[in-house]
Amino acid sequence: MEPLIGETNIAGTSHTPQDGAFIIDGNQNSFMQDVLEASRHVPVLVDFWATWCGPCKTLTPLLEKTVRAAGGRVRLVKIDIDQNRALVQQLTQAGLPLQSVPTVAAFWQGQIADIFQGLLPESELKRFIEALLKLAGGAMPAVDLIKEAHTAFSQGRLEDAVHLFGQALDQDPEKPEAWAGLIRTMLASGDEEQAADALAQLPAKIAEHPEVAGARSALALAIEGRKAASLLGEFEARLAANPADHQARYDLATALNGLDRRAEAAEALLAIIRADRAWNEDAARLQLLKFFEAWGFADPATLAARRKLSALLFS
Repeated sequence: MEPLIGETNIAGTSHTPQDGAFIIDGNQNSFMQDVLEASRHVPVLVDFWATWCGPCKTLTPLLEKTVRAAGGRVRLVKIDIDQNRALVQQLTQAGLPLQSVPTVAAFWQGQIADIFQGLLPESELKRFIEALLKLAGGAMPAVDLIKEAHTAFSQGRLEDAVHLFGQALDQDPEKPEAWAGLIRTMLASGDEEQAADALAQLPAKIAEHPEVAGARSALALAIEGRKAASLLGEFEARLAANPADHQARYDLATALNGLDRRAEAAEALLAIIRADRAWNEDAARLQLLKFFEAWGFADPATLAARRKLSALLFS
């Protein structure tokens, strides 16, 4: 490895990337945090580029694609050299050759691990990253991949989340949290068929794990809710005509859940329980429990509705 560049002289940390972001735009104020500190946990590629650089316009998208394919095991920080001249000068003085762009430097443990200049084909980029990962000790642990995947999911980066859950399953095919996360991500992407295929492929020994059971309920309710959502107006009309039509209210709850209107869906079922706890062999309460399982027991809608259900059942 090259010696550590002037770590203590680089400006402070005014920029904070989103947790779990694989690809960010860095600057001279964030270099310490985004590159040197981050590289103590995961390898970091730094893409030094410029708006006037033709090869940069080809290389950067290839870098982004290759980094995404690595599924969170490596990160990419992009630095515009014209907008960060003080950083470029400091790094040049420290021995990093930035006289021409594109220049890509790989950092690991706060030090320069490797470097290349100019445009590389995608196959060579993959080899470059594979060599870096080998140097860094291989893949991120499955538990960390799952954590990164959940972060990506919460930020709406569903493709990244699928890759990360897949990487975790490559390491541990019987990881229920990874299977459940993968199924839920596919559902969020609107691909019920893929989610069903994934559910059919998971190992039998984890089929009843709570995380998997929740994902299974989420899939079933998504299919049921999609069909019911198209009839939302009909259910509302039936209730307007007869507020005591529990079946219409039950169907309305299913439709509202299909539209992700969770609080309203729960309230519709709670209204049935208030009026007639035993209706249709306790169907409203059982459906509400399925909602809780599908939403997740820590979901705000679950917590709020569970408190109301407890108050009804134990009053």
